[in-house]
Amino acid sequence: MGRGKVVLERIENKINRQVTFSKRRNGMLKKAYELSVLCDAEVALIIFSSRGKLSEFGSSTVSQTLEKYWQHRYTSNVHLMDETQTLYQEVLKLKAKYESLQRSQRHLFGEELEPLSIKELYKIEKQLDRALTQARQKKVQLLLERMEELRKKEVELEDENKRLQSQLELEQSFPAAQGLGDPNIEAAPVTGTISLFPK
Repeated sequence: MGRGKVVLERIENKINRQVTFSKRRNGMLKKAYELSVLCDAEVALIIFSSRGKLSEFGSSTVSQTLEKYWQHRYTSNVHLMDETQTLYQEVLKLKAKYESLQRSQRHLFGEELEPLSIKELYKIEKQLDRALTQARQKKVQLLLERMEELRKKEVELEDENKRLQSQLELEQSFPAAQGLGDPNIEAAPVTGTISLFPK
């Protein structure tokens, strides 16, 4: 049978608690050693018992590993602060650009023009003239494209009309040709005699 599930709570019995601590500590020290050897990892393990007794393991030395750890933490924090500052500056730039675009849009709509100088008003006027010219050019282009589409459609309709007209004329002449063989039409009387042997 398998072992039952261990309840993770403080062991009240002092002797059992000390025995469990000793076994688990030795197991952790062994696992730390195996990890350092098998994976070529730098491992440092520090354990203090309830009485304050120190147990430690270091693949190099614990002090060197701890120094490396604190250097890494400091460098990571510096990089994180630099990234945060950079992102904050980018947000400020985007916000300023957004506000500038909104202000320019209001000016183009004729709003908030009072504090503007003559030079700024002239600049807005040039922008409006340029936008109006582009809008007119686009409108003319669309109209020409639409006219070309209508012209092509007109040619197609004329061709279709000619085809239908020819078909109608053909159908009107076809019954007249069929009337030559109609049994209801009386044959014209034959006059004279026909000789099979010429004289």
